[in-house]
Parts: sequence; structure tokens; C-alpha cells
Amino acid sequence: MDITYAIATGILISILIFGLKTGAGCGFSSIGPKKILLLAGMYFVLSLLMGILTGHIDTQGLENIAGMGMTIHSILAILLIAAGIYTSKKWNCGCDVSKHTFMLLSLPCPVCLSALFLACMVLATTLEVSGIWVGLLVGTVFFISVVSSAFIFKKMGKKPDTLGNIMLFLGIFYLLGVLLIPAYIKMQSMDLNTVSGESVELMPFLVFGIFILAGYFKDKLRRHS
Repeated sequence: MDITYAIATGILISILIFGLKTGAGCGFSSIGPKKILLLAGMYFVLSLLMGILTGHIDTQGLENIAGMGMTIHSILAILLIAAGIYTSKKWNCGCDVSKHTFMLLSLPCPVCLSALFLACMVLATTLEVSGIWVGLLVGTVFFISVVSSAFIFKKMGKKPDTLGNIMLFLGIFYLLGVLLIPAYIKMQSMDLNTVSGESVELMPFLVFGIFILAGYFKDKLRRHS
């Protein structure tokens, strides 16, 4: 396969996965089809605008936002864990708050928007086409991904507490990434001969500690159900 099409395919697949995350938030919540189509339409319009603005916006600001990725994802992880516990606990008490809490999973954060814009820029450069066509392509892929996945998840017949569990899992996953990725990069940049045994042995305990924390929260949810 030509490297150009391989790059374009990889970017579109990543956008498709991003759409699946948004679709999961919509599908496992109690919002109706109109709101799902409205949210998917919003993503389509955003993608189209980003395609049109390709080449007209200084990427320095996007790089600054991307540089804050770890901080934003840390905040998002904590919010997802808190919202996941809150959603499941409220549902078990007979109250459905998924119409509000799903937004943490479905609405994009600044880093995701920056990544979406950079994807449009890379596609426009790789495919050598106008930005508006790239925006239409990205928006269409996003719209189809969100709508199709949301309605598939709706047909599973899951209750809003499933949304809470998904948010809890993703929050812990984000937190795990925020903690481990910088540590891994730092370890890779260091001379292994100068790394102390204590530093090397600390990493497994950190990983197990996070999984123990996840199990604790899961057990708390079951006790309140």
C-alpha cells in the first residue's frame, strides 16, 4: 500500500475510534435519538470548520495546548472517576443522571480538539487536497462513527450504571497513562547502569497500586448497589 494512503487510513481509523468513545457516552446514557444526531452533527460542523481553517491558524497555540495534555488528561481522569461513581450510585438509588454526566465522555476536551485539527492538517498535506474536502471527509467519518456506535450500544439494552462503569474504567485508564507514560519516557532516557534497583522495582508496585485502587472503587460500587 502507498505510504500516503497508509497514513490517511491510520488517521481516519483514529478518528473512528474517537467517534466510538463519543458514541459509547451517548449509547449508554438515556438521551434520545435527536440529541445523538445533534451531537454527531456538532462534530460534523466542527470538523468542517477545522478543515476550512487548515492553513490559516498558527499551530503554535495548538502545540501549547498539546503540551498541557498530561495536565488536562489528569483532570479529565479524576472527573471521569468521580462522575462514574456518581452515575452508578445515583442509578442504584433510583435516579438517572446519565443525561448530564455522559457529556464528560462524549464532549471533546481541548487536547482532543487540537488533535482533530492537526489530523485535518496532516490529511490535507498528505492527500494534497483542499481543507474543505478534508473537513467533509473527517466530519463524515466522525458522524457515521458516533451515530452507528450510539445506536448499536442503545440496542444492547444496558442501564445507565453501565455508563458509570465505563467512565470509571476510562478514568482509571487515563490516570494510569498519565502516571506511567512520563515514568517510562524518563526511564528510556536514562542510562540503565545508573538506575538504582529501587527505581526499577518501584514501577510494578505503582501499577499494582492503581489496580488495587480500581478494585476498591469497584467494590464500593457493589456495596452501594
